[in-house]
Amino acid sequence: VLESLALPAPFEAIAIHPADNPAEIEKLFKQSLQNGHEGLIAKDPASLYSPGRRGKSWIKLKGVMPTLDCVVVAAEQGHGKRSDVLSDYTFAVRDEANGQLRVIGKAYSGLTDEEIEELTEHFTRHTLRKERRKHHVEPDIVLEIAFDAIRNSPRHDSGLALRFPRIKAIRRDKTLADIDTLQSARALL
Repeated sequence: VLESLALPAPFEAIAIHPADNPAEIEKLFKQSLQNGHEGLIAKDPASLYSPGRRGKSWIKLKGVMPTLDCVVVAAEQGHGKRSDVLSDYTFAVRDEANGQLRVIGKAYSGLTDEEIEELTEHFTRHTLRKERRKHHVEPDIVLEIAFDAIRNSPRHDSGLALRFPRIKAIRRDKTLADIDTLQSARALL
C-alpha cells in the first residue's frame, strides 16, 4: 500500500534491503547514518502497516543511545487513552554548582501501562502543587532516559534539551542523590 503512494518532493521511497544476519544489518545501519537518516526500520515482510500502533512487526533500529539518570519533577495527564493517568514526565538533572534541579526534558514513551498506573498513584500521593493537568511532584522517582542527541536550548532552565527522549527504565535502585549532573549532561554535547 505505502509503495503505491505517489508523494511529491521532498518525499521519496526508501530502498528495501533484505538482511538476515547481524553483519548485513550493521552495514545497512552505517549506510543509513551516512545518508543522513536516523536509523533503519526492520519489518516482517508479511506484516501490514497499522498507523499509530506499535508492535513487533515493525521495529526502529537506531543503534546504541546514550542515557541519563534523571529525576521526575512534574507529571502531566496524557491524551487520548491516557487522559486519566499521569503519563507525561518532566525530568531534571542536578546542577553541581548549586545543587538545584534543572529541567532537561520531557518524555511520555517507554513504560508499560502497569508502570504508568503505578507512577500515577505515586505522583498523585506526592504532588506538591497542581496546575491544571500538570502535577509538580516530590523529586523521588529516578528514570533512565535514552535519547538520540543533546542540544543547547533555551526551552529548559538547564540550557539543554534531549532530542527524542524516551524512558528506558524506572531506576528503583537509585535515589535523588544518584542522578546525573548538568555538567555530565553538557559533556555529551
